[in-house]
Amino acid sequence: MHTHLSSRWSTRSSARSAAGLVLAVLVLVVSGCGSGPLLKPWHTETLTEEFSADMLRDGRVRSFDDYLALEQRLFKQLDEKIYAKSETGPSHVLERYSTGSLADPQHRTPNWNRTFELNRDHAVGGVLLLHGMSDSPYSLRTLALELNRRGYLVIGLRSPGHGTAPSGLRHVTWRDMAAAVGLAMEHLKSKLGSRPIHVIGYSTGASLALNFSLDVLEGKAAPLPASLILISPAIRVHPAGALAGFKNSMAALPGLGGLAYLLVMDEFDPYKYNSFATNAGAQVHRLTRQVDRRIRELAQDPATVKRLPPILVLKSTVDATVTTEAVVDNLLMWLPAKRNELILFDINRHEAVKSTLLVSDPAPLTDRIMADKDLPFAVTFITNESPHSSNVIARRKVSYSLEKTDTEKLGVAWPWNVVSLSHVALPFSPEDPLYGQTVPTDGDMVFLGNLAIKGERGLLKIPGTWLLRQRHNPFYSYMQARVLSWLDEANANTPGR
Repeated sequence: MHTHLSSRWSTRSSARSAAGLVLAVLVLVVSGCGSGPLLKPWHTETLTEEFSADMLRDGRVRSFDDYLALEQRLFKQLDEKIYAKSETGPSHVLERYSTGSLADPQHRTPNWNRTFELNRDHAVGGVLLLHGMSDSPYSLRTLALELNRRGYLVIGLRSPGHGTAPSGLRHVTWRDMAAAVGLAMEHLKSKLGSRPIHVIGYSTGASLALNFSLDVLEGKAAPLPASLILISPAIRVHPAGALAGFKNSMAALPGLGGLAYLLVMDEFDPYKYNSFATNAGAQVHRLTRQVDRRIRELAQDPATVKRLPPILVLKSTVDATVTTEAVVDNLLMWLPAKRNELILFDINRHEAVKSTLLVSDPAPLTDRIMADKDLPFAVTFITNESPHSSNVIARRKVSYSLEKTDTEKLGVAWPWNVVSLSHVALPFSPEDPLYGQTVPTDGDMVFLGNLAIKGERGLLKIPGTWLLRQRHNPFYSYMQARVLSWLDEANANTPGR
């Protein structure tokens, strides 16, 4: 009897504690929602001409051409509901939705926020480019142009919810994005037949590329990519991402609309949202968990997992979005041996030696990776030639080996003021007119690259923490060369060629 009563008390106590915890969370949420920046029309307006997976199911969209026609109507609606109602003039010169401003992408041709297709007569193959969450097709633009020059038919897909206004990410789902990927791949297949089609995914786009490949192996989609290239891939994001779904559901309650965003900023970037919708975080979490589960299940079927396309991963050792451990432990370790490769960009060891400001050093992890003889994938480590030099070398280690089979001098060096790359840096070259090393001479567009602005805190519209993040890759030429080499090798190994 005593035990029974004790159990009932324990149950009631646990329930009270849980209720108290939920109440505490609600109090914190509600108390914080009344403060913060004021939401603008681009944070709140719903654009009804956006694509969703439901449009495939009910027949409103049947093909990639239908997707493009819908996108045309979407951008017309963006003009009518946001641009036409936004103020203009000198005081709005850095406002994306102010017509004619330095940050306005609408008066530039092409508008890289939109899906683009770069055709090629007698194409050697096709490449589908998938950008990251809150980004746009601009992020892989430079690579697209080079691939097209090399003979590829290239599609840079605008993922649903992107390229328009931050409000576009308030209601989109990862399944909407996955459905758009399927349409683009079907389109490439219809134009290329048996020629190889590759997918290059950046950040969340990498997870979408993996998700599509898994769908193909399960007989839900086609064609199977000849290879995958994953740049700063979103793999197994922090479990706290699950809280974004809870917070987003609270945003529907009266007076809690501010919870619809994890971050609200001025929109001064022409091709990326600065504000980040809570739902976007929730969708990345759901997508990565889905892919993680499916990869683990697939690994239990040796015959099927061998059909997964070979994968090249490019990543910075320091990345505030995705850890290197996740890429290794939750992806590459589960894949077939001797078919995949990880290219890791180290921090600037020359600067790190002179600096005592590092919070943490990724060296213990990279040392373990380079010393592990049981890795089923190859590793190329981009690092300083020595602690006393800014010159950079590439050290390559093959699968299941401790031997470094190649050490290559890249003929480039770390810029004096750059300590590391970042999640956002890899796909952009130093010549990029928006995020690059040097301010363009024409001066008709905002420049967000190598800025060195000093002054008092709170003076600038662009936050200091934003300015500090590295936004282009000093070693882009090497990265691009490795991508092209990877595609060539995959083409040569494609059946029927």
